[in-house]
Amino acid sequence: MSFKYTPATLRKLEQLFEEARFTIRYEKGNFASGYCLLEARSVVVINRFLPIEGRINALIEILPSVKIDPNELSGEMLKWYQQLSTPAQGSDGIQTGLELK
Repeated sequence: MSFKYTPATLRKLEQLFEEARFTIRYEKGNFASGYCLLEARSVVVINRFLPIEGRINALIEILPSVKIDPNELSGEMLKWYQQLSTPAQGSDGIQTGLELK
């Protein structure tokens, strides 16, 4: 994926999870992947020592494994969620760009 790893992008991802009724917590822990997903409680725990890039990558990695109801998302978040969850027309199936406003 090609987008900027900025605090604004992180906030937007956090807002997406919040609208999907997931709680994101940044805690100390020895997570092999940098995160832990508690599906039964709708909680995502991210290693607080990860830099912004690591936090964004962890949230994007978690996104396909959580069940998000598109009807609960606002218009802008729905559009962004669809961009994140739909692979681009690249040769290797990796999304090549996101529209961040």
